[in-house]
Amino acid sequence: MNILEKIVADKKKEVLLKKGLIPVSQLEHSVLFERPTLSLVEALRLSDTGIIAEHKRRSPSRSVINQSLNVQDVATGYENAGVSGMSVLTDGKYFGGSLDDVLIARASCNLPILRKEFIIDEYQLLEAKAYGADVILLIAAILTKEEIEQFSLFARSLSLNVLLEVHNEAELQKSIMPSLDMIGVNNRNLKTFEVSLATSKELSDQIPNDFLKVSESGISSIEAIKELRPFGYKGFLIGENFMKTENAGQSAAQFIKNLKV
Repeated sequence: MNILEKIVADKKKEVLLKKGLIPVSQLEHSVLFERPTLSLVEALRLSDTGIIAEHKRRSPSRSVINQSLNVQDVATGYENAGVSGMSVLTDGKYFGGSLDDVLIARASCNLPILRKEFIIDEYQLLEAKAYGADVILLIAAILTKEEIEQFSLFARSLSLNVLLEVHNEAELQKSIMPSLDMIGVNNRNLKTFEVSLATSKELSDQIPNDFLKVSESGISSIEAIKELRPFGYKGFLIGENFMKTENAGQSAAQFIKNLKV
């Protein structure tokens, strides 16, 4: 089993357990369930930087990134820095995150929030909505074409934006459908963890213009963004670069300032 298969196997057990603890009706009656969602697509279209900044404590590829920053400080820091949206990791076992992180981020800023999670069940979309997220991530590598369609249509019915993540041409070709909003190309090879911007460049012309293009992983410099913009990318997901510093918001602010020069 590779790391992704391990995560998915654990996620299936976790979701089953959660379904037994918190019924759907309880999620649907949460205070945030009825709030109007914010559009990350619109925020990125209007942005001159396209930065989606991430809150991530650790990862399988890097182990501990930063355990000391609190979500509230990170969220307000990112908003003050002028990012377009915030990504919040909610997987506990492998990334040290939780849905409470989304809740705190939602209370701390007015940015569109992406729930970064390994989604394998509609129940997780209801959770995302109930905890104040605006966007959900679907990972093509772990889903069938039918599941991508099912989850993306359900997300749409909840007024959630959908970011679909692909790693290669085969994943992209099976996934293109009208119920998606954004297509993200992950530059990290999930088997080797190696990162290459060439992945985003190679797949760019195969992504129809109906979808906003996002590049993910390995974006740690202004040069990387400038290199990818001519390929039509409007969104850039940056996590470790800001989180590995003592002040993620300040780090994002400096990055954006340099990008605008």
